[in-house]
Amino acid sequence: MQTITVQIRIFPDNPTLLREHGNAYIEATNRLAMQAERAGIFPHLTSKDIEAKLPSAVRNQIIRDARSIHKKTNKQGKRPILKRRAYYVNNQNYSINGNVVAFPVMMDGKVQRLRVASRLTEREYNILSSGKLGLMKVVEKSGKWYVQISVEKQFGQTTGDATMGIDLGLKVPAVVVTSTGKTKFVGNGRQNKYIRRKYSSCRRKLGKLKKLSAIRKQQNKEHRYMKDQNHKISRQIVNMAIDAQVSVIKIEKLTNIRQTTRTSRKNAKNLHNWSFYQLQMFIAYKAALAGIRVLEVNPAYTSQTCPICAKRNKAMDRTYRCSCGFHAHRDRVGAINIMRQPMTDGNSLSA
Repeated sequence: MQTITVQIRIFPDNPTLLREHGNAYIEATNRLAMQAERAGIFPHLTSKDIEAKLPSAVRNQIIRDARSIHKKTNKQGKRPILKRRAYYVNNQNYSINGNVVAFPVMMDGKVQRLRVASRLTEREYNILSSGKLGLMKVVEKSGKWYVQISVEKQFGQTTGDATMGIDLGLKVPAVVVTSTGKTKFVGNGRQNKYIRRKYSSCRRKLGKLKKLSAIRKQQNKEHRYMKDQNHKISRQIVNMAIDAQVSVIKIEKLTNIRQTTRTSRKNAKNLHNWSFYQLQMFIAYKAALAGIRVLEVNPAYTSQTCPICAKRNKAMDRTYRCSCGFHAHRDRVGAINIMRQPMTDGNSLSA
């Protein structure tokens, strides 16, 4: 069973109402989580206890979200704060019928079912109609409105028995190795860094002119470019996995990647801006549709360990050499060892 997210464009007649509901949802969730943090325990609540002009079903979802935040606070010692406006509706309180999405809102002091026109593709319809629908999120992105719906879906497994390992990086976005002996360097790190420098330089000039709206537009353009690159990279990887009859893709666990990844001072900013997590999610999503499992593994020393004799050596520049005679590109060594690593917790990566 894999969980994927389907994003559907919607066209609300009254976007101001949705903005008000989204703000009320986030404010109530943060307020409840803060109160629980001060009390040291999450109280037993019902929808009547939540001060927000929202439907009771949505207020119940606020309680669930605030409780989840409180649990994370106990483990991490710092309470997460929701900042981006959003409106969540559980799967019992929304419906999708043709090109219309309906969900509850408050209008004129009463709970009413808002019907919003949507643009639903055949692919999205097939996924929604063949899986178990989960939470729905209503969001606004650059003036456009979407609903994001999580779907639990059972995909058929591939008949192959090959394994694939992927090493992520900056100079080469992804190096892929399969147990059948194939290697592929995917993406163009130099081009990505050039595009980032270009947009960064443009934003600096606009900043001196105090053109904040133009700066946001430039940021959106850069994010769309990087998202497109991640889509293309993940598509190439999954297509290669299908051709090689790969049943399992192993990818490095991203915890603390910004502290552990090799990088120079000039690449530090690129490392913090590169969307490693987004690329992983795209790989997991496309792999799930193809019936391929994606597993996280511990990447420690994967680029320093010799695949032949297991001796640890530091690579010189981009070339890895071992006293046993083995030599290869450093990232290829990392991908080979990632492919051979056991999974970290036995769980597959959700799409």
